[in-house]
Amino acid sequence: MTGIGAITPIGNSFRESWSAVLKGLSGIAPLKKIDASVLKWRVAGELKGFDAGLYLSQKEMTRLDPFVHYAVAASFMAAEDAGLIDRAEEQKSRRAEVKDSSLVTRHPSLENAGVIIGSSRGGITTIERESGKIYASRVTHHASRLSPYLMPSTSVNAAASYVAQKLGIKGHCLGISNACSSGANAIGEAYRLIKSGYADMVFAGGSEAPLCRLCVEGYGVSGALSKINDSSASRPFDKTRDGFVLAEGACVLVLEGYESALKRGARIYGEIIGYGNTTDAFHQTRPSAEGEARAIRLAMEEGGLLHVDVDYINAHGTSTPLGDKAETEAIKLALGKRAYEIPISSVKSMTGHMLAASGAFEAAVTLMSIREGIISPAINLKTKDPECDLNYITETKNADIKTAISNSFGFGGVNAVLAFRRVR
Repeated sequence: MTGIGAITPIGNSFRESWSAVLKGLSGIAPLKKIDASVLKWRVAGELKGFDAGLYLSQKEMTRLDPFVHYAVAASFMAAEDAGLIDRAEEQKSRRAEVKDSSLVTRHPSLENAGVIIGSSRGGITTIERESGKIYASRVTHHASRLSPYLMPSTSVNAAASYVAQKLGIKGHCLGISNACSSGANAIGEAYRLIKSGYADMVFAGGSEAPLCRLCVEGYGVSGALSKINDSSASRPFDKTRDGFVLAEGACVLVLEGYESALKRGARIYGEIIGYGNTTDAFHQTRPSAEGEARAIRLAMEEGGLLHVDVDYINAHGTSTPLGDKAETEAIKLALGKRAYEIPISSVKSMTGHMLAASGAFEAAVTLMSIREGIISPAINLKTKDPECDLNYITETKNADIKTAISNSFGFGGVNAVLAFRRVR
């Protein structure tokens, strides 16, 4: 991993978000993007002060769904972080109305790179807006005019394909929609491409813009969302937890082969050494501890990890009653007695659940934890659930971490687990 870019409810860059994670800051606040006053679920993890105009022209912002805006921003930041592009000051200025590609210097390796970006909901914000036009036309009896960009800008592949267009990437391109594990799956599949020799470099991650009435009410009526309407609503592994908090954001990482990174003289955050991808074949919304445990085992086996080798687990930890219990049981099934000793934390306690973006951001946080020897906390954990009885970290602490795993699970019983190692 040689580059990271992110925008989250706790920061408009990865560095800003990482700093907030270490401080245990909550990004959960009253939902402002829609009128939530009539809803039971009135808090969310919204971006704060994000300016898509730093990366896109006004015309592009109008045509594209916000989940594409977020993906482009995170990808540009990841490319800059990896030393693959250098934007002139005019290009970076918020006053630049039209983004001139001649003002961006690109590394030659970008052309043959790949891009894989996951999203659970794709362009659902735009779909809801355009659907509203049809409803309004039936009420007013005036013909509606839908955006001609409705279809291309809302498909799940729109983020990956537009990132490729903006960065000049002409290699492997794929949009993944695998529920909440989509971002982690994107990273895992990028790892597979590089490991198999099919690609030398891949941009991979997740992007999500689900803060619309359809998603809030849809997840709410399914029983998945918390009804606690304050900043402490996301409470992974706490006895009083009652659901997750919906959030938006994006995170993209640059993966490349070790030799490629050395040749470029790139900074290396860490190595990905294993990827477990399983499905429960059990239930549409209810998780299976056994299915999750199989994904953990597969990632460990591919990475050559024994129980004693796992120094840290970045949990999926959504704050749902069933989900946190199942994940706790899965960790025990996969790691036996060692499970009780391993420090575990949940980033979603601070960001809320960014769906596909969470898996990618949590992978990035795991890498930084390994690199800097720091474990971020699971905040809002005041009264531990007796059935969630593992070593959850509630305050930032120093730790010697050589290897770690990051869990991501989703509706439909899809499980993605990534294993990482400190660069030797």
